[in-house]
Amino acid sequence: MVTNTTSTGTTNASSTSQILSSLGAGSGIDYASLVGSLVDAQFSAKNQQLTAKSEALTAQISAAGNLKSVIGQFASSLKSLTKGGTLVTQPSSSNSNVVRAAALPFARLNGFSAQVEVRSVAQAQASASPVFADRTAAIGTGMLTLTLGTATTANGALTSFTANPGASPMTITINASNNSLDGIAKAINAANAGVTANVVADGAGFRLALKGQTGATQGYQLTSQDAGLDQLAVDVGSPARIGTGAQDAEVVVDGLSFKRSSNTISDLIAGVRLDLVSAAPGTSVSLGNTPPTSALRQAVLDFVDTYNQVIGQITEQTDPQNGALKADYAARDLKGGLGRLTQVPLWTSTTRGAPTTLAEIGVATNRDGTLTVKTDQLDRALRDNPQAVEAMFQDGATSTRGGLAAAFQALADRANSTVGGLGASQARYTASKVSLDKQQQKARDDAETMRTRLTRQFAGTDARVSAYRSAQNFLTQQIDAWNGGGR
Repeated sequence: MVTNTTSTGTTNASSTSQILSSLGAGSGIDYASLVGSLVDAQFSAKNQQLTAKSEALTAQISAAGNLKSVIGQFASSLKSLTKGGTLVTQPSSSNSNVVRAAALPFARLNGFSAQVEVRSVAQAQASASPVFADRTAAIGTGMLTLTLGTATTANGALTSFTANPGASPMTITINASNNSLDGIAKAINAANAGVTANVVADGAGFRLALKGQTGATQGYQLTSQDAGLDQLAVDVGSPARIGTGAQDAEVVVDGLSFKRSSNTISDLIAGVRLDLVSAAPGTSVSLGNTPPTSALRQAVLDFVDTYNQVIGQITEQTDPQNGALKADYAARDLKGGLGRLTQVPLWTSTTRGAPTTLAEIGVATNRDGTLTVKTDQLDRALRDNPQAVEAMFQDGATSTRGGLAAAFQALADRANSTVGGLGASQARYTASKVSLDKQQQKARDDAETMRTRLTRQFAGTDARVSAYRSAQNFLTQQIDAWNGGGR
């Protein structure tokens, strides 16, 4: 049988309230106040104890959640900073109108230099059909065959074409639903064969413009044996106009010549992406490097500033007297881990004497746990060992260590762990709070039960007192009557 304790408790409280409101009429005693005082005397100490525990648990749950959030946000910010590229040495170009250079992820470019000559840039074959008066008018139906390969051009015409070995020509069906210039352009694009099509306006009408991908083997041939569609052919002897021919880029790096099908090249210089802008045969472009000295200096200062805000919150929550987490192992462990962070090697150096820790570049720990930057020592490290400071802030700097972001993330993961970390503490406090809520509810129910019992007892007493007073009044009246009759 299931009993609705809330409904029963409400009914009892209502009945008790009605009884209390009528008590005292016979005796003149304030039973309501008396019952309240007795119940309070019985449960006051226990309720105060439970309330204090509940408030403490609420503060602990909030403090643990706040520290988890703060440390997690700090770790995420560090990771974003190290991945943003602003703290990485970037390659520089003496002539960015010919070639530009950029660092690849995880590249180590300190001391990098190279000489580059761009003899030719990669091009894509581009062509245009004869002029048509109406882009929506029917041209013809049948089949278009698109083939990729090596094409040669001269004077705006295709002079030869050799299909790529093993390449399968793409057949494109043109019917009554797509036999206009617009429809044919859509059909070619839908084929995804490496050639894009557009309808462009000409002074006298419209042309079907085609463009392939860059690289000498990405030329194309478009043929058709069907009347009407043969006007769109791009082939030897066709009326198509050739704008640019397909060709590879040719680039010379430190005296060695290479050909590539794209103007974006990432496999010639370790850690560097080359973007070829224009051909300049005979012109040597010098590539060097620019260390991010100012950005690294600011990153150290910003890190220390944020660290001090975080350690301040942790110190407040773990204060031995008033801290909500003064007895929490995970919070104390987090504070200890942060305190040791300046001594943790952040990268593996192969250079004797190169700094590997924050302490070695001037980040010092104060007595209260906050950090201070010795700017003279930091500036000296940035001047003498900029690659070492950069490595500390580089994401995935080596195969064995991941820099400051990885070290801090390890602390955050440990702190947020649900097995021994603040995550476990928060779960433990929450479970205790649920149990305490049940104890508080039981105490309230017990108090109400006692209130009901005492009220009923005093109601009986009040009724008897009232009866005694009625009898007394009756006897007094009788005695008065007897005395009056005897005169």
